[in-house]
Amino acid sequence: MLKIGNVEMKNPVVLAPMAGVCNSAFRLTVKEFGVGLVCAEMVSDKGIVYGNEKTLNMLYIDEREKPLSLQIFGGEKDSLVQAAQYVDKNTNADIIDINMGCPVNKIIKCEAGARWLLNPDKIYEMVSAVVDKVDKPVTVKMRIGWDDNHIFVSENAQAVERAGGSAIAVHGRTRVQMYEGKANWDYIKLAKESVNIPVIGNGDVQTPQDAKRMLDETGCDGVMIGRAALGNPWMMYQTVKYLESGILLPEPSVREKMDVCVLHLDRLIDLKDEYIAVREMRKHAAWYLKGVPGSGKIRKEINNVETRDQLVELLYGLAEDDGLEDKITTAV
Repeated sequence: MLKIGNVEMKNPVVLAPMAGVCNSAFRLTVKEFGVGLVCAEMVSDKGIVYGNEKTLNMLYIDEREKPLSLQIFGGEKDSLVQAAQYVDKNTNADIIDINMGCPVNKIIKCEAGARWLLNPDKIYEMVSAVVDKVDKPVTVKMRIGWDDNHIFVSENAQAVERAGGSAIAVHGRTRVQMYEGKANWDYIKLAKESVNIPVIGNGDVQTPQDAKRMLDETGCDGVMIGRAALGNPWMMYQTVKYLESGILLPEPSVREKMDVCVLHLDRLIDLKDEYIAVREMRKHAAWYLKGVPGSGKIRKEINNVETRDQLVELLYGLAEDDGLEDKITTAV
């Protein structure tokens, strides 16, 4: 059982907060595959404080997603605290997460995200300021360090704990690595050994077996899955069941994949309207098609669709035309 503050999860499998992906439509679709916790994509503290409409729309949470962690980012204490207070009082999120792992330049230039990794004292100052002003549990998602010469994962984890943080998620890469190279799980283990609060491991979990191996090798309390869930929420269900029973469930049929893809599409349309949703769904459709024989021939067509009906016709037409309803290869 994974427990963060007063929030109990039914299992230790967590959906990672992926920018540009983890809106309510995606989160709910993944949640229905049994994960213990879903995390929302990061939201700007300044956007919340200044009442930016697009930013505030990102705070929408469907009750069926809960328990849910809502992630904010920022580089200034006052605005970060104000944003956390807004999330605390005006959303139905269960947990407030602070991002200190995002490696992209536009976030780093704001003294936010992975920039914090170089300064444990700032981590303590910022996290403690938030914890003091909100009622919901506060967590932090971090990387192991800035680069190979600046890995302060133990000190940073301890700073979060001293500040009153309820849990940390540790991505086993440095900021310099971005999303390349191999995640170093030894530092996730070190973080777990350095604190008494729950530690969630993240990085290179591509199969249910990877998830179990991470839990066994690092001793972490939960396992966070990101890119492996793109177009493949079955991975989450398979992981939950594998951790519970050691049984590997079969891959879905092509028809099952298309059904869930269309469900995801319709939820996205409800959330953002058809024009925006269909264009955003193009990348998701490509992910759902990964591993489907013959899907390469329609990828270009998918990138040009403009309506729901056009996309649905392509998706279902692939399986029907080639008789692939029950054929699929493992997509990793």
